[in-house]
Amino acid sequence: MRKLPRVLVVEDEPAIAELIAVNLRHNGFAPTVVFDGAAARREVDAVLPDVILLDWMLPGESGASLARQWRKHDRTKTVPILMLTARSDESDKVQGLDAGADDYITKPFSTQELLARIRAVLRRRAPEIVNDSVQVGELALDAGTYRVSFRGNELKVGPTEFKLLHYLMKHAERVHTRGTLLDKIWGDHVFIEERTVDVHVKRLRESLGEAASMVETVRGAGYRLTGLNNTGRPAQGSSTAAA
Repeated sequence: MRKLPRVLVVEDEPAIAELIAVNLRHNGFAPTVVFDGAAARREVDAVLPDVILLDWMLPGESGASLARQWRKHDRTKTVPILMLTARSDESDKVQGLDAGADDYITKPFSTQELLARIRAVLRRRAPEIVNDSVQVGELALDAGTYRVSFRGNELKVGPTEFKLLHYLMKHAERVHTRGTLLDKIWGDHVFIEERTVDVHVKRLRESLGEAASMVETVRGAGYRLTGLNNTGRPAQGSSTAAA
């Protein structure tokens, strides 16, 4: 089932907030509505949205202030923010964009324009789908055909283990923490225990068979995929794909 994009609507006028939410639901989005900055902070801390619709004028703390603070933190700095406001002067727009907004839409606005702006920022944020091939030593992965092989023999790898292996191979010889792997493979918006990474690494090693030793545990740090075999010598044809 396709995941609906999460949209956090931060708007202190209930009628406007409800109108936006209804239109978002009818057009394939999953909106959450809050009415002030404190509630917006709680929502973002709990589940990272795919996009934030942020009213400029809010009780207690302005939308511009919230945007500046979200842009300072690694977890939230790439979340698209659309500023909603009745302030239409050019200087106000510049101020909103300088605060960290990706786009600026003035009230009153058409719902079709709002939806188009949301889709546009989501397209800009969406990661490129890479159907590439990568090889490390005698281990090869083809994302286009969804195949993994070692020494020419095809291996059966589950979907999550495939994504995990793809990421490790594209960043071979680097150490990745469990937290980093959670964010890269499962996504920042998904909240699961770091122990989950250990379970999937175990399954990946079982799938890799003779190549299992290429997935190393770095005590106290995380995991890495290496082109060295279990004797410490480079595997035949060892090479690291570009990231």
